[in-house]
Amino acid sequence: MDSKNIGSLSMKGGRNDNFYFCLIEYYPQNSRWFLKSLLPVKDEEAHDNDEAIRAWIHNFGVKQLVVDFPLSQSACSVCELECPGAINCPEPSVSTVREKIKILLNEDLKLINQNPKKYEQDRNKSDEIVYNRDIFEKETSHHLLSRSFKRRLKKGFLPYWNRAIDFWVWKYYYDQILETFSTSFDSFGNISLMILSRFSYIKRHFPKHLELFEANEQIILIELLRSKILLKKDLDMLSDIELGIEVRLDTIRKIEKKLDIFIYNHDLDILVKNPRAFDSFLLALAGQNVLQEKNRKLPDWTQPEKTKFIIPDFN
Repeated sequence: MDSKNIGSLSMKGGRNDNFYFCLIEYYPQNSRWFLKSLLPVKDEEAHDNDEAIRAWIHNFGVKQLVVDFPLSQSACSVCELECPGAINCPEPSVSTVREKIKILLNEDLKLINQNPKKYEQDRNKSDEIVYNRDIFEKETSHHLLSRSFKRRLKKGFLPYWNRAIDFWVWKYYYDQILETFSTSFDSFGNISLMILSRFSYIKRHFPKHLELFEANEQIILIELLRSKILLKKDLDMLSDIELGIEVRLDTIRKIEKKLDIFIYNHDLDILVKNPRAFDSFLLALAGQNVLQEKNRKLPDWTQPEKTKFIIPDFN
């Protein structure tokens, strides 16, 4: 039986950043996963970085590639209608999300009206700082809604900035991402137009058979936490400048053991010392999930056939 591989590439950052290719491969005869390739773009002997990406895909016979930025556009980007405004947008992916947001807020309002005193008591209890609280004890969209999530919903869904997948991520990860990383998820929130335009150009030169997927490093880390491969303290310390290298080594060792991925010492050293390489490695873990057919199935209204968004399941 032939081996299977999937590549990953974290391209967030400037054009001259030294981002890394990562390739993991599965050998059925040995039932083993290997981190087969981990290369910085600048080490590739090509005319420029864009050519290096194409050369790497060709040289390693990559058939599937995971990236960390949008593969689909916002509704406004491809719309040719006379615009009625965001609130009245008839695009199904927008109107469906708008209706789902309305339902969530109305259900929350109903709880307030039914028993305002109890609602306020529950709200105050929810707002208490509890350091050992399980961030998975309830999903974000389960009532009562957190103050931050309600503010996010009331800001509305912006068809020129958000995709339907944004709302799905908010429903299940908004509170967890905010508490763990002090940030939120938006399709185009931290992605430069140059990166999107650049990749749009590069992929025109990719092999016809190459299948692309989108993933998010923060969601991958949260799923590693949910599966108990990592601990909350691991995620808290990953951003520590002084402890970063030591924590990344410990984190990678845990992942290597639990997900049965063999990593050569040379590649391990690169992962530990280079945060950009570590990001590509996280994307490769989502790719492993794809090859194992374990990633979560997303509802049709999120347009999964366009976004190719991966929500991994490491259990």
